[in-house]
Amino acid sequence: MKKPLLVLTAISLSLSAILTPISASAALPSTVEGQAIPSLAPMLEKVTPAVVSVLVEGKKNATQQSIPEQFRFFFGPDTPVQALPERPFRGLGSGVIVDAQNGYIVTNYHVINDADKIQVALSDGREVKATLIGGDKLSDIAIIKLDKKISGLTQIKIADSDRLRVGDFAVAIGNPFGLGQTVTSGIISALGRSGLNIENFENFIQTDAAINTGNSGGALVDLNGELVGINTAILGPNGGNVGIGFAIPSNMVKSLTDQIIEFGGVKRGILGILGGEITPDLAEAMGYNSSKGAFVSQVLPKSAADKAGIKAGDVLVSINGKSIDTFGELRAKIATIGAGKTVELGLVRDGKTLNKSVILGEAEQMQANASDLHPGLEGAKFSNTDSSDAIAGVKITGIAKGSPAENYQLQQGDIIIGVNRTRVKNLAQMKKVLDEKTNILALNIQRGDQTLYLVVK
Repeated sequence: MKKPLLVLTAISLSLSAILTPISASAALPSTVEGQAIPSLAPMLEKVTPAVVSVLVEGKKNATQQSIPEQFRFFFGPDTPVQALPERPFRGLGSGVIVDAQNGYIVTNYHVINDADKIQVALSDGREVKATLIGGDKLSDIAIIKLDKKISGLTQIKIADSDRLRVGDFAVAIGNPFGLGQTVTSGIISALGRSGLNIENFENFIQTDAAINTGNSGGALVDLNGELVGINTAILGPNGGNVGIGFAIPSNMVKSLTDQIIEFGGVKRGILGILGGEITPDLAEAMGYNSSKGAFVSQVLPKSAADKAGIKAGDVLVSINGKSIDTFGELRAKIATIGAGKTVELGLVRDGKTLNKSVILGEAEQMQANASDLHPGLEGAKFSNTDSSDAIAGVKITGIAKGSPAENYQLQQGDIIIGVNRTRVKNLAQMKKVLDEKTNILALNIQRGDQTLYLVVK
């Protein structure tokens, strides 16, 4: 441990020797041969107060193979896994203030996942507790809110990430390795990256601005100091930077955070198609003279795409007038736009360009099985209410015959508006109440024009 310290000391001494002859009062030149020296400092002085550190504490379940590793050869790879006791953990990430008045901060879902305590450290050194408002695991975005009103907060302006071009300059701001606020710069290396985790909705901006552990949830900004992405992942050995970092585009972030703040979760949009990327062979077979776009291989009956007149064999090339390059980009944008929203899709069919207006459906992920929430609710299915409902709450979309939910007289169409005297407007809020593991539930229900209480044990 002494050698690195000695090396650092030697470097600092050598730097000190070099800098000593310069007078402390001497000003650095602002121009060279009449030309202004470019600097990011003026922009960063305005934008860095909007980037915070996020410190979390919680407990996680660990697992281990019930059969020792040296004996697994005899039992095969699919050996039982047993849970270990919960273990405390601490984590560190970054966040970006998107609403100074209300204290809303956007970060990555993986930063706050399983956290029992969330502490936010502002750029000026103040520390404030925060509460999770909601998040979306599949797109890795979450919103937290400061627990008290804080004066002098700075919020970041959100740019249109669809206007980015490869080669544009980019600046990453975050808290790598817990060192404190750090700024790195680079360019936009690529757009529309996906395939890092096929389960998730990915449409990443790739950048060579240095991103390391602890940068997650931090800001990727342009030279105007406007947010173009939320730094999320890196590709490199041992979590170190190798010049390949990924950020969630700001347009995607804006859509998701607006939904989380309004509904407590994401109302996932769905188009109702199956398809894939355009390959050279496929393009030749279809008489399509480009490698960009999303190929539609199947349209699901009665889906949003079916109702809009989209057909198998179509190539989708734009959303709301903005081009799409890959099926992964289409999938991510549709999933994060939000159910019930109308989008204009550009497509190519038999060599002709067409436009279709589509009202997105709601993905099944927005529904929840009641057995996951409380044993007495088993047999019921829930979803968030929408604009067609008279009141915001949790709607019962189905009841299984002979189930506990039916026995407790719950009915399809009921809207749960309160649980144990706590007002709930969506599934996320209801789940938060039920996470307290209460044995008896007093459900405040809106049934038609009537309001009633049902007790569920």
